[in-house]
Parts: sequence; structure tokens; C-alpha cells
Amino acid sequence: MEISRPPHAARFIPSALAFAAGVVLFYGQPTPAPLAISLLVALLVGLAAWRWARARPLAFLALGLLYAHLQSCDLLCRPFPDELSRVDLVVEGTIVSLPNETGIGRRFEFRIATAGLDGTPADFAGRVRLSWYRDAPSLHVGERWRLKVRLVPRHGFANPGGFDYERWLFMRGIKATGYVRDDPANRRLAPSGPAFALARWRERLRDHLAAHLADPTARSLAQALVLGERDGLRPPQWEVLTRTGTNHLLAISGLHIGMVAGAAFLVGRWLWARSAHLCLWLAAPRAAAGMAAGAAFGYGLLAGLAVPTQRAMAMLAVVLAALIWGRTLRPFAALALALVAVLLIDPRAVLSYGFWLSFGAVAVLLFALGQRPAPIKTWLRWGRAQWAVALGLAPLLLFFFGRASLVAPAVNLIAVPLLGLLLPALLVATLLSLLPALGLPLVLVGELLSWCYGLLERLAEHPWATATLAGRPGWVWAAAVGGVLLWLAPRGLPGRWLAPIWLLPLVLVHPPTPPNGTAWVTVLDVGQGLSVVVRTARHTLVYDTGPAFPSGFNAGSAAVLPFLRQAGIARIDTLVVSNADNDHAGGLPGLVGALPIGRVLSGEPDELAELRAEPCRAGQRWRWDGVAFAVLHPDGPGPRGNDASCVLRIAGGGTGLLLTGDIGAGVEERLVERLGRDLQSDLLVASHHGSATSSSAAFLAAVAPRDVIYSSGFANRYGFPADTVRARVATTGATELDTARAGAIAFRLGGEVGLIGPRLQRRDAARLWTHRPTPLARLHRENPSAPR
Repeated sequence: MEISRPPHAARFIPSALAFAAGVVLFYGQPTPAPLAISLLVALLVGLAAWRWARARPLAFLALGLLYAHLQSCDLLCRPFPDELSRVDLVVEGTIVSLPNETGIGRRFEFRIATAGLDGTPADFAGRVRLSWYRDAPSLHVGERWRLKVRLVPRHGFANPGGFDYERWLFMRGIKATGYVRDDPANRRLAPSGPAFALARWRERLRDHLAAHLADPTARSLAQALVLGERDGLRPPQWEVLTRTGTNHLLAISGLHIGMVAGAAFLVGRWLWARSAHLCLWLAAPRAAAGMAAGAAFGYGLLAGLAVPTQRAMAMLAVVLAALIWGRTLRPFAALALALVAVLLIDPRAVLSYGFWLSFGAVAVLLFALGQRPAPIKTWLRWGRAQWAVALGLAPLLLFFFGRASLVAPAVNLIAVPLLGLLLPALLVATLLSLLPALGLPLVLVGELLSWCYGLLERLAEHPWATATLAGRPGWVWAAAVGGVLLWLAPRGLPGRWLAPIWLLPLVLVHPPTPPNGTAWVTVLDVGQGLSVVVRTARHTLVYDTGPAFPSGFNAGSAAVLPFLRQAGIARIDTLVVSNADNDHAGGLPGLVGALPIGRVLSGEPDELAELRAEPCRAGQRWRWDGVAFAVLHPDGPGPRGNDASCVLRIAGGGTGLLLTGDIGAGVEERLVERLGRDLQSDLLVASHHGSATSSSAAFLAAVAPRDVIYSSGFANRYGFPADTVRARVATTGATELDTARAGAIAFRLGGEVGLIGPRLQRRDAARLWTHRPTPLARLHRENPSAPR
């Protein structure tokens, strides 16, 4: 009997999945293998596949590895050199993105063609992200400029649970970030050329929307939906959208492209069918598919052909091409073809959470609803789809972000159809507003957008809008995926009743906590600032919150809060704000209101009146779960500024940690006189980020630390930690650690073992895109002009 073979497209699925797995495997490596090795492996496996058909999936996997390597070679093989960090470079290049107002200047992406240092060529070219802070001139996409800039490599906070800024920059092909220096040599070399005609038109349309929509919320929402420009949305607005599960509505991807294409298909088919002559020449469905493809491509151009838009267009193109050519394409085969198309366009798309969520949503719908009879009523069919997507993507959302919206299914049940009406209305109103005296429809649609956002804002205020689950081991997430698949499987499947049991570990298994008598200490990477989290078995102390920035970004919401969430911490029992300077207290707005805070202590409580802070005073002591806490300074209400910093010593199991804030050498001298060897601690977080005015020789001798930790920003303008401090520390034999180069630094203090660590985030959680900074000593030896 002849065995029937699956259709050709279906036979392609294993090869497509193998190619995708190769791309994912490449970006999952901590460091890439040499390109020559990738080429050799692909060649050998390809020869094996030519000889043995069973090796074909392995050949496609090797091909995916090689393709991703080749596409990312420029970013990995020719990065921005560390030795050029924070030095004045004169660069020439082109503005390649729409410049955006940040409130303190303009930000844009710039493709550097040539760079020079002190009149000699510098070995660097590529895409960078620049800010022009003061007296920025009018900037337009496509213009060619000569600029004096200071750059640093791709570098962001490196903390457990935090946003991976370096990954985001790598995904966009950006090698460095920096700012434009004030200099008379800065000048425009050439206006925008014809290659940037579309981008210039998008820029004019963005400015047109801004001129017609006075309300900032309506303006930012309209720019996101029409042009895919989401930089106008501020962190509080993203928080509202995230808590209500509607942030996907502002990323021009499959939903938006599908809506535009669907509307064009229905209208085009109806119009085409009105003419018998046209139908004889070409069937109405095929003609409508061509119109839908044209409308989708036009909207994609309007949105700037961003990666999510390209992904959606590739998926749509597969479906429409099958319809135009009259081919029957199985759903999962179409999904596999779209997957390969997206990865061929940009393999770095796998680094986008949207990539996994969009393909995951389609796969979930096919799995959950593809083999079931559709309900007769449309609202039942729509409700079932929303439930399937919400349940199916919940493990991914929790794994990626540590939380998922509980109200998303109900909200999207209304929001998605509403967007289906609003989006065409907004596009039509935008086009009408380009004509004289026809701006009113755009204003009215803008008012409706603001009203809808206001409803979401009120809904997001409720604490039950989201569920937070993070810090679970890998097997828990695997079990959750299995449980969700069982739950969504067709009724009658054997074992389907086990779905709730498979999901139980997600709720019952909690992140690990320190045993009694032990403190887990994490010095977070907050740039040029300080934040330390100390956990005992049942309590949490946060010492300082890191800085805030003029753009509205602050370390409290960007670093401290995500770390606490991934650790399963729902309350801060004691918050110590050593002093009220921005680099120690700037992150407070990101924590206050986000989770409960018990007692607040500060060396400058008058500056934190809204928090009802109590003053730090020497002699304050408490004990948590077998771990002792003691305030050593200030000993009275006199000091102000840096010298008012709370000095806190934490001890457990014969080991100790000393947190000193920003105290100077004078306070250190008085502490040595008063406490002497009682200052001894295994860990010392160096005062004032390693400033030369602190960490005196006598103080270091009294503390006698095993490890000294500097909390400082990479290539910071102060040159911290100072060479003089590092020399004094070197004479003690202590190990030096720096958050700028190590990321978050974690220790386990106390218990039977004593001191365990350090765990260095940049070393232990490194990926291809992770910046591995040059050690300070080597940097200064190679480049004497680097900051000191």
C-alpha cells in the first residue's frame, strides 16, 4: 500500500522550525563562536544532508546559526571601542530616524560614516543613538551633519528582572549612545536627499498631527497608531497600558495590518464584484487580495516599516499569496513560512518580545480553535478567541515581564473591536486634515482616543488589575506551558483534566528566601548612584533608590522595583535614604505607591517630609530573623548633605556589611575614633561612589574588608572610582568590584558558611549583546585621556 505524503508546504514545517531554532540558538549563546567555525559546521552538515535526508533538519539548524551570525557580524565583530568612551570625537554621518523631542532636547539615531580623534581617523563607523540637549537646532531625518560627540558603547543597567537596554539597542543595530557637544564646528553638511523622501514625509505628518492635537495624550496615541512613533508615550502611560493588557494595541503589528488589509479586502471585493467584465478577467477574491496587500504595504510604509510591521506584513503576504495563486495552505504551514520570512528579513527579531507574543498568539488560536466548530453567535466566537489568547500567552507574559494583566481578556473583548472602528476613522481623519479647513474630524477622533485612555487609566488604578509572578525556576514555566496547552486542547482529550494540576506549581512554588541568620545582599546597578537591597528570611531593607534623570526616567522604577518583583518581594519593611541627593533619593517616585513601605529612615528627613521619614541616629538597632542591623552615623542633627548620610552595619553569622552613603574622610575619622575595630566588615560599599574625598587609609584599615564595592556609572564624568582610592584599597589586599563593569553584585552573608559570592550579573547572565567593559587599569593605560 502506498503511503500518502503530506503536501509540500506541510513537509516544509520541520525545516522551517529547524532554521528558526538555529537563529534562536545563536542569540542564546553567551559568546559567539568564530565565524569560520560557523561556516565550517554549516558546510559539513550541509554535505551530510545532501547524502542523508534525515540530516536535513540539522542542516537547516546550522544554516539558521550561520545566517544569524552573518547578519550580526558587524555589531559583534566591530563594536565601539571602550577606549574611545567619553572622549571628543568629530563624526560625519546621516540622521536615520525621526528626531524626537525629549523635554530637555532632541534624540535621534545617527549613522556615522567617518570619525576622527584629535585630527586623526578613528576606527569606528555604524549606527549610534544621540541626544542634543542644549540649543539644539532644527533637525530632520536624512540630513548629513558634522558633529562633535561623546559616545559610550551599548551600556545599560544590568540587574535581575530589569529591562535589558543593551538587548534593545542591539536589536535596533545600535553600537553606541552619546550626546552632541556644544561646538562651533557642528554644522549641517547636506539636506535630506531623495533616499529619505518617505521618512521626511512621515516626519511632516508627525508634526502635522502635533499641530492639530493639542492634548498630549491624544497626540501621542495618534502618532503611535498612524506612524508607529511611540516615543511620545511617557512611562506612566505605558504603565496604564501594561496593567490593562492593551499595550499591544499601540504596536503597529499583525492586528493593525490585518485590520487595514481586511477592510481593503472587503471593500475591494464588493466593488470588484459589481463589474461582470472585471470578474471574467480576474476573480473578485484574487483581486481583493491584491488590493489588501497594497493597502497593508501602504500602511506599513506609513508606519516606517519597523520590525513589528515587517513581521506582520510577512505573515499577511504568505496568506494573500496563497489566495492569489489559488493554493490551499494549511494554517501551521502558513505560520512556518511566515516565520522563515520574518527571520530572513531580520534574524534579530527573535530578541523582540513582540516576536514571541505575536507568533504565540497565532499558534494558540490555531491550536485552541482551529479544530473546533465555531459558535453560531459572533460574540461567543470572539470571546472564545480572547480567552484562548489571554490564557495561552499568560506564561510567556509572566516569564518575560514578571506580571500579566488580569483584566486583559475583558478589556480586549471591547478594545480590539473598538480599535477596528477607530483606526480606519483615525487614518481617514488624518488624510482629511491635510486638506484646508478639514481638521475637525481629526480633533474629534483625538478627543475619543483621550476619552478611551481615561477609562483605561481608571481601570489601571485598581490593585487587582495585574498579577505578579516571577523568580520561578525553569521547570515551573515548562509545567505552566503544558498546563495551558492541556486546558486549551479539545474536549475529550485524555488527561485534559490534569491541566489545573500542571498549573499549580506556578502558584505554589515561590522564589527562594534566605534562611534564618542569613542576609542576601544585592548592590544594584543604577548608574551613577546607589541602591542596595538586603533580604532576610521575612524582611526586606532597601538602602537608597538610585538617581532620577531630567527625561523622567528613574532608577526606582527601572532597576529597584523590577528586582524586587522578580524576587517575589511585595513589601519594603525599611527604606533607608542615606541622604537627599538625587543619586541616592531620585528613584523614590518609582517606589512610592508601587508597593507598601514600612519605616523610612534618612540622614536628611526634612527633605523627605512627604514620606514622614524618621532621622537616622547612631545607636538605632534592630534584629530581623537572626540578622543584626545597627546605625553608626549620624550621632546628632548637625550634619547636612553628604556627611549626613546614614551609615548602616549589617551583621550575621560572624560576617558583616558596611553601607556608608556619601560620608567624607572627616566622618570616617570620627567613626574610627569612636568605634575602632568594631567597624570591621567583610563587605564595604565605598563611600561616595569611590570619590577621592572618602575611603581614607585609616578607615580602610579599621574596616579591613575582603571586598570593596564601588557603585558608579560606566565612564562617568567624575572619574569614579578615583585612582587614589583604588591605590589605597589595593594596599589592603581587598578585592575591588564595580557595578559599572560587573552589573548587579550579590552576596550571601551569614549562616554556617559565612560569606558566599560575589555573583556578578554581567558575568553570570551574559549574552551576545552584553557589554563587557575594559577594566579600569587597562583603560587608563591604553588611553590616558579617559576620565580619571
